[in-house]
Amino acid sequence: MRRFSGILMVAVLLGCAPAAQEEAVKSTDGPTVASDVTERLAQFVPTDLVADVSSLSEDELEVLDLLVEAARSMDEIFLRQVWQGNPELQGELQGVEGPDMDAARAYFTVNFGPWDRLDEMAPFIGDMAHPPGAGYYPVDMTRDEFEAWIAEHPDDEEAFTSEFTVIRRQEGGLVAVPYAEEYRPWLEPAIARLRDAAAATDNPSLQSFLSLRADAFETDDYYDSDVAWMDLDSPVEVTIGPYETYEDSLFGYKAAYEAFVTVALPAESAALEGFKQELPWLEMNLPIPEEHKNLDRGTESPIRVVDVLFAAGDTKAGVQTLAFNLPNDERVREAKGSKKVMLRNILRAKFDKILLPIAERVLAPEDQARVSFDAFFNESLHHELSHGLGPGTIEIDGRETEVRLELKELYSTMEEAKADVMGIYNILALVEKGVMSEDLRETLEATYVAGLFRSARFGVHEAHGQGVVSQFNYLLEKGALEVDSEGRFHAVSEKFPAAIEALLEEMLMLQATGDYEATATFLETYGQASEPLLRAISRLDDVPVDIRPSYPQA
Repeated sequence: MRRFSGILMVAVLLGCAPAAQEEAVKSTDGPTVASDVTERLAQFVPTDLVADVSSLSEDELEVLDLLVEAARSMDEIFLRQVWQGNPELQGELQGVEGPDMDAARAYFTVNFGPWDRLDEMAPFIGDMAHPPGAGYYPVDMTRDEFEAWIAEHPDDEEAFTSEFTVIRRQEGGLVAVPYAEEYRPWLEPAIARLRDAAAATDNPSLQSFLSLRADAFETDDYYDSDVAWMDLDSPVEVTIGPYETYEDSLFGYKAAYEAFVTVALPAESAALEGFKQELPWLEMNLPIPEEHKNLDRGTESPIRVVDVLFAAGDTKAGVQTLAFNLPNDERVREAKGSKKVMLRNILRAKFDKILLPIAERVLAPEDQARVSFDAFFNESLHHELSHGLGPGTIEIDGRETEVRLELKELYSTMEEAKADVMGIYNILALVEKGVMSEDLRETLEATYVAGLFRSARFGVHEAHGQGVVSQFNYLLEKGALEVDSEGRFHAVSEKFPAAIEALLEEMLMLQATGDYEATATFLETYGQASEPLLRAISRLDDVPVDIRPSYPQA
């Protein structure tokens, strides 16, 4: 993709918006920004995230400092993965004066670019549409061009669809460039800091992971380091590298760099370890035919509870991650399972500052008192556990493939929704089995519904948001949700479990068959925001959408 010169870029991206565009104002030196950018920024409530480091040794504190420095490179890489022109635009903005420019610069930082992640990636600076291929592909490349190239050059398919290449124009054609080459200027300092941290720690598992991940940054082969990350047992818990593919809305192939530098909470983690023993039973209990159950995945699946000390890259853009389930490599999942990491200080901040105020505005009075942090925590945990259950590697017409590859850009939407629904289904099953407390059943439904509203505000076409709308509409259709005369929502306990099971079955079968067209039809049918949902969301204007974290210890 050609780069804009500074002057040309400002003319194209930051030039005056059309005169009829009422929500834009021109700054002193030329760029147009949304007139409500200050209000947009206020949707994210500033929040200090602090981790308890009192039990760490001096060596472990030194390791944390080195890991924070390595993680900062993930910010720089992800900025370019969102759009190659971002660094130049960011520099241009620093010299622009105007009443809204401080807020515009801050909101650019929140979004990692000039597109609003809460407004379906519409621009809030300038009027350039967000490229669906982000910074991974030429901005003028279409799906048809990409697919035609592969059809004409079948030997390129593996490299072109790899998670760890970018596509560039070269000599009139397309070429796949490895991440290790494309992002070398920022990977090299990260590699150096990871190796310094490996030398500074006396924890064998941390030393192994850091050394192998440094090697992987040079080779784009992450398998060995992903396996080592699964075995990581250290007071310092770190996740760093290219993982999620949400940013690539063209195909969903390309992975984004991110980092979590955290401090482990061993007592809290130990309390949850028993759940991994239930994973084989939970897989067997899924409401789909036996031939579609994934009984070959590893079940080691460690569960960690941590406090975040610093985060960077993809995870820091827009809405903050509160838990995650990695790695995504199906080879590692089948050999070892996957690790579930719960970010305790983020969960608590979101519950207190966002979920409780939402519940007060959208739930029926009898449901408001049933919202609990215990249910919110467990729903988040079982959402992540659910990413490791259900179809992964599948067979279509004798061809082995993955759900991710077949559903393409729809995969993220369906997978996030599946994890929401399966998390509730599994909690209900574990309560019935006697593994989880019956008291949780009393707070589960109300907390889940309030949580759906929290997620719906992220944007109905965002990977999680559109899947959330589908859950609302399906449950309303089945009578598991009702809306009272004041527009407040109530979960109908008598119908709720059966509706959840039916919805989960439908979602799992879409994945098991890898049916792209049927998945698109499902999302078109159920993924349109209804009037009752929009009215309820409109009552949340004074509630922050999410937190805007700062990391004082970093």
